[in-house]
Amino acid sequence: MAGTEGQTGGEVLERTRQETKKPELYKVLLLNDDYTTMDFVVEILESVFHKQPAEAFRIMMAVHTQGKGLCGVYPHEVAETKVTTVIELARNNGFPLLAAMEPE
Repeated sequence: MAGTEGQTGGEVLERTRQETKKPELYKVLLLNDDYTTMDFVVEILESVFHKQPAEAFRIMMAVHTQGKGLCGVYPHEVAETKVTTVIELARNNGFPLLAAMEPE
């Protein structure tokens, strides 16, 4: 015991544990409109969200029939980038398609 006191100068050392917090996740949604073609929505789902054709078609139908469709759940920065990418691609192709994000 006497040996440890000399090493710490009489102070008590505490072990600190760094707690890592999981990032907040956000849902990325496509919103329905009357002008964007179903084919373009499927193309967006396949290219931006890396969905297989059958899954892309299912999400597109949800957008068409329910007004919105869930594309994926991502950390804030990734979700924000995907929303921006969708909107830019839609505008460049002459479509008013909108994407939105909301906390999970």
